[in-house]
Amino acid sequence: MNRKSFDKIASTIGLLLAAVLISAGVLLQWGGNFALGEVKKQLVEQKVSFPAADSGGFKALPAADQKAMAKYAGQVMTTGDQANVFANHYIKVHMQGVAGGKVYEEVSGEFLAANAQLKATPTDAALAAKVGALGGQRTTLFMGSTLRGLLGFSYAFSVLGNIAMIASYVTFAGGVLFLILALMGFAHLRRAETDSVI
Repeated sequence: MNRKSFDKIASTIGLLLAAVLISAGVLLQWGGNFALGEVKKQLVEQKVSFPAADSGGFKALPAADQKAMAKYAGQVMTTGDQANVFANHYIKVHMQGVAGGKVYEEVSGEFLAANAQLKATPTDAALAAKVGALGGQRTTLFMGSTLRGLLGFSYAFSVLGNIAMIASYVTFAGGVLFLILALMGFAHLRRAETDSVI
């Protein structure tokens, strides 16, 4: 194979790689913008605000949770990072106080067992009160768990959106590099001699 043929093949492959990488960069950029835009849109619609640093709800948090929440104090939630902080340093803390640290599944199991006993002895006032208390805890924990999960998904999608954006920059850079190399190859092709490649 002579040098001119080699340059032509290498430059054409470089041009194709540039086109593929730039196209991938466009798709990654679109995906990243979509994910980040949807996260912001969904969070803004919920109108969740972080408690102000001087509020009772903020001051009632343990010191580590106050420290994590401080950078967003008083702000409206709009980002995945804010969703993650709110879920893990506000909602989770409040949920731990509902049933002595028990999670929804544990309380739900207790509720169902106590409710079955109540059906067998419907006049037991103490058992009825226990079922009522467990029912309230069960509902609160269910709502808290659901909200934490949804905020966790917001955080996950924002991380994926950020990864897609970073990947788009890398693929754009690779595409531009291959484009430059391909153009240099085509420029060299005009000057190349027909010497054989060694």
